[in-house]
Amino acid sequence: MTQGPDAPRGAAPAARPPRPSLLASPWPRLALVAAAFAAWYFVFPSALSLGITLMLLAGWATAWDLLGGWTGQASLGHAAFVGLGAYTVGVTAANFDLAPWWAALLAMAAAALLALLWGRLTFGLRGAYFVLSTIAIAEILRLVAINERRLTGGAVGLFIFDLQEPFGLDLFSRHVEFWFSLGYLLLVLVVVALVTRGRLGYQMRAVREDEASAQAAGINPVAVKSWAFVLSAALTALGGCLYGVFLSALQPQPLFELHLSVRIALVAIIGGRGTLFGPLVGAALITLAAELFRTTFAQANLLIYGLLIVLVVLFMPRGIMGELERRVVRRRYAKSARG
Repeated sequence: MTQGPDAPRGAAPAARPPRPSLLASPWPRLALVAAAFAAWYFVFPSALSLGITLMLLAGWATAWDLLGGWTGQASLGHAAFVGLGAYTVGVTAANFDLAPWWAALLAMAAAALLALLWGRLTFGLRGAYFVLSTIAIAEILRLVAINERRLTGGAVGLFIFDLQEPFGLDLFSRHVEFWFSLGYLLLVLVVVALVTRGRLGYQMRAVREDEASAQAAGINPVAVKSWAFVLSAALTALGGCLYGVFLSALQPQPLFELHLSVRIALVAIIGGRGTLFGPLVGAALITLAAELFRTTFAQANLLIYGLLIVLVVLFMPRGIMGELERRVVRRRYAKSARG
């Protein structure tokens, strides 16, 4: 390796930065994801419901990661946006005969507004206090859904019997829902890829690593977190709309409960926070492992499922994709230093 003209004689040559790889671009991997789920449709036609559940969970976790991973502001209240999206479709269809695509836009706008107000009120809180506030907001929406019986059906729930059909497509068909879910997952991945590779993405990472230093550099942490929260909420609500159509029977308890919020966060953490495809990997691991263990190990499935999560957290604290990316970067720098 040649040295620069100003380098002192006898000094060790500086290591070259690793060359950018084709895999550093997310677009080939996005195409691979689309091809894999398209193959699922033809190879596993009897498991479309499982595929829909996996894609929706991956979409929610990827949207959650905008706030919890890229910005470092963990939330345990994202079930609020899932429930908001599902109930918006159900309520508007039952009471106002509103087309589901308009209901989806309304749900995204409502979720974005809620996230903006919610963030402005709570981003001043630190650590566990912010997490507790997110749980409280989701619980408030659950209680509203239970007590507004005329609008939401109360604890009994709300049934979606009929929806307008876009281009003649039956939205209650699992085949149609599968392709809509795939479109939703790809949309979330594309939005997150574009955001995190742009100026806002660098600001989000700066706030995550050191909020005080980011503020000293001229970045407004509250504004950055607010943008991340608004995008995360709107994308999660869109997935909630699809989930509401998928369920067709809406109840406050499963849609707004803490368990769903924890599952969304857990998927992103296990897959790798702050990585584009980590939440998808985490969703695939958790969903497929739960299905396999349920049929293979019967009543012992929860024990084995829990042990799997503990092992991943212990031996891969950065998550699966986070650990893989760290090793790839270290190998590239080591190779460049030797070259």
